[in-house]
Amino acid sequence: MVAYTGDIKFTREGVLEHGLGKFFKKAVSGEGAKLTKAEGQGILFLADMGKNISILRLQGESIFVNGNDLLGFEGSIQWDIKLMKKVAGMLAGGLFNVKLEGTGMVAITTHHDPLTLTVSPDKPVVTDPNATVAWSGTLTPEIKTDISFKTFLGRGSGESIQMNFQGEGFVVIQPYEEVYFQAR
Repeated sequence: MVAYTGDIKFTREGVLEHGLGKFFKKAVSGEGAKLTKAEGQGILFLADMGKNISILRLQGESIFVNGNDLLGFEGSIQWDIKLMKKVAGMLAGGLFNVKLEGTGMVAITTHHDPLTLTVSPDKPVVTDPNATVAWSGTLTPEIKTDISFKTFLGRGSGESIQMNFQGEGFVVIQPYEEVYFQAR
């Protein structure tokens, strides 16, 4: 929260507020670990380190969002933490994502303007996992790997792990590769 007008109260989510299952998923994954509930009447202004904010209106559908790119969602939206199918997903910058579904608004963040790519049965989309922000719940990405001996010698293309989306839906990407597991 950076500002608000009106009468809004903030409460931190209780440890077991959403049940033991979600508590353990959050503890293991680190996704969605700091949820705060804002209740009341007024206008709430949110920000995340100067990133662009896009508001999506879900109408009985679902969307997967990278946990680092989820800014907020209405109380009418149900959420859960989902595990990507292949372990290579962890190498791609995130093994866990947040699934949001229902009717209401969701706020996601991106570095710079987001790009929404349409996926259709005759037009699959392949993305860099570090640039992938969200995708429609109708899609299940497959992790593609092109890891060779050159990759381990530091002579790879830098594009050894990719997300392949097939089916019917959309993918939101950003013109920025967020890398979280780099040595500093």
